[in-house]
Amino acid sequence: MNSSSSTPPKSNRAVKNKKSGKGKAMNEKGGRRPLKNRKALWIMLPLTVIVIIGVIIVAPYVVTSSAHAAIIKIPAKATEKNLRDTLERYFDPAYAGRTFDAFRKLGRTPAERYGAYEIPKGTSPLQAARILSRGMQTELSLTINGVRELDSFLPRIAAKLNFKSADLATLLADSATMALYGLTPEQAPALFLNDTYRFYWTATPEEVVKKLGANYNRFWNETNRKKAEALGLTPAEVVIVASITDEETQAQQEKGRIGRLYINRLHKGMRLQADPTVKFALKDFSIKRITGQHLSAPGPYNTYRVNGLPPGPIRTTSTATIQAILDSAPSEDLYMCAKEDFSGTHNFATTFEEHKENARRYQQALDERGIK
Repeated sequence: MNSSSSTPPKSNRAVKNKKSGKGKAMNEKGGRRPLKNRKALWIMLPLTVIVIIGVIIVAPYVVTSSAHAAIIKIPAKATEKNLRDTLERYFDPAYAGRTFDAFRKLGRTPAERYGAYEIPKGTSPLQAARILSRGMQTELSLTINGVRELDSFLPRIAAKLNFKSADLATLLADSATMALYGLTPEQAPALFLNDTYRFYWTATPEEVVKKLGANYNRFWNETNRKKAEALGLTPAEVVIVASITDEETQAQQEKGRIGRLYINRLHKGMRLQADPTVKFALKDFSIKRITGQHLSAPGPYNTYRVNGLPPGPIRTTSTATIQAILDSAPSEDLYMCAKEDFSGTHNFATTFEEHKENARRYQQALDERGIK
């Protein structure tokens, strides 16, 4: 007896599509892929293309950043080659090249952007190019602190900024310029109060003097000028006393008293006989013990040989020292000698006999330590 299946046979076409995998989109059970999935593919495709194009366009400016901070200085009349060489001096060639290309595209020329510009660490080439093209100059810091010889300090200022030290020296030696601040050319160091100043690299010698002078005038307001007058001194003379005081001690608590001592000697017509002025006259600041042979040093700064104050400050000084002298209490002190314990402080005396005893103890301490 013949038998037959109850399930109708599949068509040859259906079998072929299943075996070959060809034909319309199929799901995992062999059916057609849902319509919403096919629409998502068509939506994602153009977005992917846009992202790829964006990466190609933006990549040169974001894929790298500056590995370190640098100050880029663009001289006056700089050429494109000057700028590119400068960038390559501080950064790797790839970063420098991308920054330079971006700068050119921003439509500026190096000659238009004379100045100094800080490129912070982590800055992209495009950001660096914008800093340069917008002329966003960075102020440079200049710290003045206890400068003994102004002539040797001026080249350091000129090296920091963009002018010749001789031009600044000429300005400080000009009587008319110094007179604007109540100073003589010999008193020019008084203008350089210890402080940190900020200048653009493009600052001129005139602008430097003007900023220093503004700080000087701020301190020497009407109140402080009246205090100086009460001491019988001009502001410049107080600064000279302060400069000697700073060389005598680092102990802030003594500075007012030491300054007042020297003023007492001036009023009595006594020579200051300040050891620091001898070192300054000899231009030898390594001397640890002033002896008789040192006291004959020639020149107007040796207060063992000349009456009154030296012509100018023997170092730059601080407003704290000047203020301590202006506010010092009256005293009868006329002599002082370093303490024999080498603490950096002093024994004060009103009579020469008392001073001689203080000096004897100090000289003995020097001999015991072998200090010559």
